[in-house]
Amino acid sequence: MIISPGRHYIFVHIPKTGGTALAQALETRAMADDILIGDTPKAVKRRVRVKQLEAAGRLWKHSRLSDIEGLVLRETFGDYFIFTLVRNPWDRIVSYYHWLRAQGWDHPAVRLAKACTFSDFLNAPETLRSLSAPYSSYMCDGAGVERATHYVRLEALEEDLAPLWAHLGFDLSPIERVNASARSRDVRSFYSGADAETVARIAAADIARFDYRFE
Repeated sequence: MIISPGRHYIFVHIPKTGGTALAQALETRAMADDILIGDTPKAVKRRVRVKQLEAAGRLWKHSRLSDIEGLVLRETFGDYFIFTLVRNPWDRIVSYYHWLRAQGWDHPAVRLAKACTFSDFLNAPETLRSLSAPYSSYMCDGAGVERATHYVRLEALEEDLAPLWAHLGFDLSPIERVNASARSRDVRSFYSGADAETVARIAAADIARFDYRFE
């Protein structure tokens, strides 16, 4: 997550949507008072500062907009360009599974991914629960009101980033890809018909809103 009072933007980083690459690009032009929260190089250097901040929720890489209330007043959200990245849900879940399998730290999701086939991982209750939250849930204030200015589709990155560059007054393209998982790019090869339908069900709101297809 990045909160930039000087440039009046808030970047909400939804997990496994390509947000690390965009955060790294944005922090190359970070202002002195920008609040960088995460594991990108400049964010790591500013962690001591973040630890001193108080907010309604947990301040971490994937904080929701509601988490930063108090740090940013709810009534001032309208002064910010608030944006996030979104991704085709079928592709996102495959990426999430392979990323977890490559991790070396101890966490229930890591243990599950390493112990299971993709199908078993997808259908595990904890996976279904964690991946059922729509993208918009990350963009709501503490009263449940969606405050997003803009959604950037990972699949249409160049086109969808144009409003952000217009707001900032500079262009950071091209955004270099980072944290890419080592796996086939043909997402369909990972899914049975039943598993594809499971994703269609749990991500129905995002699929309809952003016109995603199982392709």
